[in-house]
Amino acid sequence: MKVDLRQRMLEGKSELPRVGRVVRGAGLFPPYIVLAGDGCEVEAVTEYLKDLALSDASVLTPRSYGYDLLRWFRLLAVLEVAWDRAAPSEVDVLVGWMKSAPNPQRRRAPGGPRPGAVNPSTGKASLMAGYAPRTINHCLTVIHGFYAFHAAAGRGPVVNPVPESRQQRAALSHRSPLETKPAVRRGRLRQKVPQQIPRAIPDRRWDELFAEMRCDRDRALLEIYVSSGARASELLGALAEDVDWAGQLIYVISKGTGLRQGVPVSPQGLRYLAAYLGEGEPLPPGDPLWRTRRGESRPLTYWAMRRILQRANERLATNWTLHDLRHTAATRMANGGTLTLTEVQEILRHADINTTGLYLTARIEDMFDRLQEHYTRPRPTRTYASADDMKAVFGE
Repeated sequence: MKVDLRQRMLEGKSELPRVGRVVRGAGLFPPYIVLAGDGCEVEAVTEYLKDLALSDASVLTPRSYGYDLLRWFRLLAVLEVAWDRAAPSEVDVLVGWMKSAPNPQRRRAPGGPRPGAVNPSTGKASLMAGYAPRTINHCLTVIHGFYAFHAAAGRGPVVNPVPESRQQRAALSHRSPLETKPAVRRGRLRQKVPQQIPRAIPDRRWDELFAEMRCDRDRALLEIYVSSGARASELLGALAEDVDWAGQLIYVISKGTGLRQGVPVSPQGLRYLAAYLGEGEPLPPGDPLWRTRRGESRPLTYWAMRRILQRANERLATNWTLHDLRHTAATRMANGGTLTLTEVQEILRHADINTTGLYLTARIEDMFDRLQEHYTRPRPTRTYASADDMKAVFGE
């Protein structure tokens, strides 16, 4: 019976019970905890997340890791295996289930495009119904770290149930950041992640999207996103005193470093921002810069901003995302010819210049225009010299 259950889970034919949850912790360490299906705290996960928070990780990192571990503990409960008795066979079932089962977070509107369908206007494919390869790899990394932490404390199984690539560890152990990353085999169960190209919005499509914004607040947000290259959550977290009008900057808390850094803003973005702020009472220092417009005034959240973009997508029959705005800004800066690649890296706050170099690509619309010029260019006609011309050159 257990063999049949494992096979059904491996092939995604059985659902994983959605029991337990990730909630805020009572203190700072850890900021999040995992509750089992009976409502009791999972102590083993709490110890790991506390160590993660003490290691100066982002506040959201324990939350993300908590959801991966919650999924793992749900599977162990179904298979009736204690966490400290887990073996590689249980990890096999987890990977098989994530590769074949539908992702409950993939909410598809009635009449919407089927999973994986390519949008004819943007050329972007919609999300697949299952878990992405990058998500599976992240889950394996979290579980491996969880068992490595407990193994160092003398708890858990002797052998980490999540395999790792020794060849990769040996190749990257003493590599300089300036060296080319060596090609090594992926570890067992690790998924192949395709290289994604930057998803820049073409200029014509950008004009259409911008025209769908219904107020100065939304116009200011889109213009500042595409002129500064700031991440969606960074810009939405700006406060009233973070705008440097004279310097044409907005200060944000950088996702990577956690430092307060200034990002450039176009004059047009500042004009829309001034018009938005002029609609209401002046914001006191410490108040969020971006607020809701309907009902009680509240800070504008990431999900609310995403819904604004979704409504515009529904009207245009497109599928642009907030992160596409950052890709658009990076592509324009890298290919504009006025900024060096190092300057673009500084503005975008990339840790590795190779990441910035990915945006040095030819845009499809530019190639289309040049091809049209090539196709419409008249073919040269062949002419032959006359007898009089030959005599003038070579004589009688």
